[in-house]
Amino acid sequence: MSWFYFADLAGVAVFAVAGTLLAFRKEMDGFGAIVLASVTAIGGGTTRDLILHQPVFWVYDPVYFAAIFAAIIFTAVWLRFKAYIPLNQLLYADALGLAIFTVIGAEKALQLELSPVIAVIMGTMTAVFGGMLRDVLARDIPMILKKDLYATTTIAGGIVFVLIYPWHEQVALLVSIMTTTCLRFAAIRFQWSLPVLKKKKI
Repeated sequence: MSWFYFADLAGVAVFAVAGTLLAFRKEMDGFGAIVLASVTAIGGGTTRDLILHQPVFWVYDPVYFAAIFAAIIFTAVWLRFKAYIPLNQLLYADALGLAIFTVIGAEKALQLELSPVIAVIMGTMTAVFGGMLRDVLARDIPMILKKDLYATTTIAGGIVFVLIYPWHEQVALLVSIMTTTCLRFAAIRFQWSLPVLKKKKI
């Protein structure tokens, strides 16, 4: 098994944790937590595979659902000892999932011999689409539509990945994950954002 397979499982688990944390904040029941965690964990990768006309990654590998349920159980047990979940914990868990899924999506596109531009797009889609579905189901404004740096960090990580990948796959994976994670963490900590469109005052 490759580093990318284990990274993919880790990303699924981390996003499942993020989905479960949001379900807890929204006071959903157990079924709601399972739905939210699953959509967050596999939504982006499923969309990517459908667009690329590839077998959907989780259909033939039940290990992915084992990772999701393990993450849900772990988070549920952990939450029994905490009366409140700070929003930053959800944001940081989401950021780590973003970083991992960026390289997974980009790597799959490169394996199919698609262009680096398409690889960056697939990495971004894999990273952000599951979280977008999660936020819509939870009736939140999707993070990708908020002003702080979000999808921009995955684009940066994807570019780093496709530039390093031809020379060393593992180094590309690690450097890209570090790039996306550090940028997203910094955006959360220092409230970095892109310019916001505003109406001109008359």
